[in-house]
Amino acid sequence: MRDWDLLLTDTSVATMTESDQAYGIIENAAVAIANGKIAWLGRAVDLPRSQAKNSRSLHGGWLTPALIDCHTHLAFAGNRAAEFEQRLQGVSYEEIARGGGGIMSTVNATRAADLTSLMRQTRSRLQYLRNEGCATVEIKSGYGLNLDVEIRLLEVANALAAESGLSISRTFLGAHAVPTEFKGKADDYIDLVCETMLPAIHEGKLADAVDAYCEPIAFSAQQVSRVFAKAAGLGLPVKLHADQLSDSGGAELAASFGARSADHLEYTNHAGIKALAAAGTVAVLLPGAYLVLGETRPPPVSQLRSAGVPIAIATDCNPGTSPVCSIRTTMSLATSLFGLSPEECLAGVTRNAAKALGLADRGTLETGKRADIAVWNIGHPRELSYWIGTNELTDLYVAGKRL
Repeated sequence: MRDWDLLLTDTSVATMTESDQAYGIIENAAVAIANGKIAWLGRAVDLPRSQAKNSRSLHGGWLTPALIDCHTHLAFAGNRAAEFEQRLQGVSYEEIARGGGGIMSTVNATRAADLTSLMRQTRSRLQYLRNEGCATVEIKSGYGLNLDVEIRLLEVANALAAESGLSISRTFLGAHAVPTEFKGKADDYIDLVCETMLPAIHEGKLADAVDAYCEPIAFSAQQVSRVFAKAAGLGLPVKLHADQLSDSGGAELAASFGARSADHLEYTNHAGIKALAAAGTVAVLLPGAYLVLGETRPPPVSQLRSAGVPIAIATDCNPGTSPVCSIRTTMSLATSLFGLSPEECLAGVTRNAAKALGLADRGTLETGKRADIAVWNIGHPRELSYWIGTNELTDLYVAGKRL
């Protein structure tokens, strides 16, 4: 006789394991949870004798792994709607950034905001993701660009993890842009990131990974390499904003450091794709930014597929290029803009998103994994990429606890 905390019955399951069965589907299934993990999963007719403290019929609802948003900039103050209007009038993102707007306008607003205001604004955005089935969300810093505010942003991520019940992955993005006070002195700012910020962030155990922005309007491959070498010396994994606006060799740079992910990739070349495949680095595609910026060159999806590079998708929620707080909308955009299948989209916000964050304990539904489970009122998991503007989520379990 087995003792379980919870038994879910009368359901079908999309396990999202890598198998010959599309979506890893098990129909007429049951799932048992014990100590925050999946203790048993399979066809209901094969259910072993057990004694569950609680049992719940889902009346035909579907289970998937809880969703994962593996690339967000949720922690910031203010918005950039005025710049959105400028871009609609034909001003490019680069022109806005070089004119003092872009990332630095958000940096100024974020530096001026106190902790309470930052918590309130970030909490609201996080709640949208939770309401659509996200149990794990990455939150980057990067809108402080000085030590005190970068720490404040990572502390916001910590505090929201504690109060929300969600799992928050924290990423230090000090190398996001050159702050105004270092204009013309990018190398000096990288010195600050490497010699002051990174050691302090590491000592405070405030970050799970380190990110950087490799583009002509941000930092060169050489400058990013210095940041990544310092991160490696501190034992911190890395990821990279790569090849979004130009072929800057970002994918190859990310792969050379064994990055968990390379993100954007619109201009990645064949050598970069080969390097990602060899390194096992996840390609994170961000259709929200592609849409909002009016880009016309999509990432090389077919080549990534052929090379066997895992593909994740994420909201890239940020105030300038992707004001998107909906992981479900992102899934739909990935089908229409990038040609991903609904199954690839669901894998992109579950199994492959978990890989992009280095989280091997979630992203699929199988025995021994964390019981991060989304419950949906749908007829088939393909509907999660089909509907736009609806929310079929009925329940969310995080480590076996119903939120």
